[in-house]
Amino acid sequence: MDTATARKRLEEIQAELERSITVLRGEAEQDERVSDYPQDPADAGANLSESERTQAVLHVARTQHSEVLDALRRIEIGTYGTCVDCGSGVPDGRLEAKPEASRCVQCQGKWARLRR
Repeated sequence: MDTATARKRLEEIQAELERSITVLRGEAEQDERVSDYPQDPADAGANLSESERTQAVLHVARTQHSEVLDALRRIEIGTYGTCVDCGSGVPDGRLEAKPEASRCVQCQGKWARLRR
């Protein structure tokens, strides 16, 4: 994937993630305000579950946002499309599916297994 196309897609993803993070932060703040009021015990469990879900989605969005920013930095320094672990090329198909990818498929698999 050429870097101009990658930059455009990454900037679009970045903007969408920033919008999502703003919305999710608002939901998290609203969940916190709701928890300040006395609740029926049955509602408390549902609200906690919703709050936890919001926090989990917010965490994923922030992580992806960080990956997108890292990919944009790699474009700037000329290392975009090169695996950060082994130095081989990241396949175009992988970059098209996940433009923020920093590892080749093999290294990503190793990295994912180590994180478990």
